[in-house]
Amino acid sequence: MALSVSSLAAALSHLSLPSTSTPKPHPAPLLRLRSTYRRAVSLALRASAAEAAESFEADLPAEEEDALSGIALRKYVKQRLPGGFAAQRITATGRRKTAIARVVLQEGTGKVFINFRDAKEYLQGNPMWMEYCKVPLMTLGFEKNYDVFVKVHGGGLSGQAQAICLGVARALVKISNANRVPLKSEGLLTRDTRIVERKKAGLKKARKRPQFSKR
Repeated sequence: MALSVSSLAAALSHLSLPSTSTPKPHPAPLLRLRSTYRRAVSLALRASAAEAAESFEADLPAEEEDALSGIALRKYVKQRLPGGFAAQRITATGRRKTAIARVVLQEGTGKVFINFRDAKEYLQGNPMWMEYCKVPLMTLGFEKNYDVFVKVHGGGLSGQAQAICLGVARALVKISNANRVPLKSEGLLTRDTRIVERKKAGLKKARKRPQFSKR
């Protein structure tokens, strides 16, 4: 019995069993490192592309600015107005009927932007409405000296154009008080208070009555 046990022990000693004390390396940490590296590279590429686009828009010449539209034009206007309309120095408010226009003047070449769009596109190419926006500048000979940025709401396009006209005139007075006399002589600083008269009960319109029938 003793010989059999010793021979069995000797036979087992020659066998090379794999050791269980050293665990196998797990590939999960390596995969996580690779995914985080790829994510960081993609984020860096996106940031560099955004910075390149912003620098490209900042260096656009005057001819290419006219061709801007949509999102590019909105970014250009926001770049020209850091902090929004309320943070600008030369601002004024114009009103006409139910339209309210906030106007900002900046030194430029005579461009007009309304609600982050080109004025010609916003006013549907109407020459009279477009002229309303530049009448105060043309009166003083500044039509090529300032860019006009407008945020307007309420009313129709005709009322909005006249509200912009009043806002531009008031902004020019803020630039220099000497501009008041020529603008006031042209009637550009007077607020037109006429609005549509409300409809009355029993009438078809504000004053139009239904036909009288005696019998």
